[in-house]
Amino acid sequence: MSEKFITQNMRRRDVLAMAGTGVVAVSSIGLFAGDAKADPAAVAKAIKAKIGDKKTMAGGITLELPEIAENGNTVPIAVEVKSPMSSSDYVKAVHIYSEGNPAPDVATFRFTPESGRARVSLRMRMIKSQNIVAVAEMSNGKVHMVKNAVKVTIGGCGG
Repeated sequence: MSEKFITQNMRRRDVLAMAGTGVVAVSSIGLFAGDAKADPAAVAKAIKAKIGDKKTMAGGITLELPEIAENGNTVPIAVEVKSPMSSSDYVKAVHIYSEGNPAPDVATFRFTPESGRARVSLRMRMIKSQNIVAVAEMSNGKVHMVKNAVKVTIGGCGG
């Protein structure tokens, strides 16, 4: 009876050892994932995927964020688009992109005339100093874009 008990414990230990090895292997992948970052070209590609070949124009959209973020773990961002938000003239969507995080797409917010106001705010984690881009799609087919820089003094994702 004691032999059977020891055999079961050894199997359990083997399973735990293998699981521990798997955890170490998976967590080490995260060490290399930081090397893949979005850049201006990746952001341009992501914007084109959303809006196609439409031309973007400046103005009509405001991007509020700090010039210097003391901590990249939580950077406040707000986007507002000037629009009457009527049934014939409203903001359809606002897309937010980052040029320095692992993926260029940060968020998409959809609006209807019933939204009343095209304003969103969020907090995002930033790895490093970078540009944030906001794109607003209007119901009339126009697309507004704004880009602002944020200097991150303490990285939110490890640095």
